[in-house]
Amino acid sequence: MTMTPGLRKFALTAHVVASVGWLGAVACFLALAISGLTDNDPGRVRAAYLAMELTAWCVIVPFSIASPLTGLVMSFGTAWGLFRHYWVLAKAVLTVPACVLLLLHMQPIGHLARAVEEATLARGEVAGLRVQLVANAGAAVVVLLVATAFSVYKPRGMTPFGRRKQAEVSSRHGGRPPE
Repeated sequence: MTMTPGLRKFALTAHVVASVGWLGAVACFLALAISGLTDNDPGRVRAAYLAMELTAWCVIVPFSIASPLTGLVMSFGTAWGLFRHYWVLAKAVLTVPACVLLLLHMQPIGHLARAVEEATLARGEVAGLRVQLVANAGAAVVVLLVATAFSVYKPRGMTPFGRRKQAEVSSRHGGRPPE
């Protein structure tokens, strides 16, 4: 099923907003994680970890779910398809596991937020978890930047399935692309 131009533009807008919103929110999360790890002011450390949990649940998680869902809508409603082009497949392979990993990593974020609600963290307290949040957020930013680059550069062309589908359509229309 091919979308009407108006519906396609709406779906594309939703996908871009969700994807860029996810990237921006994770970048903010990374800044808060670095601040929580390196700041010496207990009040700012506490605020950073509380803000991280709120940001994760209210912004990052919704965008991380919306991005692959709107991407699927775009892939099934446009000529790009989900299995026709390597770049679309690569984005799915990056974003779907990233979304799942995010949901799995919400527990440590909540643990740290609860820890600062109950008491002020000492400099070395839960240091491993604090470093883990910085590393995870940094890795997430890299993954989302790579997915964004795939959208812009569209590398590697069509998959064998995509070439076969294109040949089928072309043969049905006398060697010309459909109008």
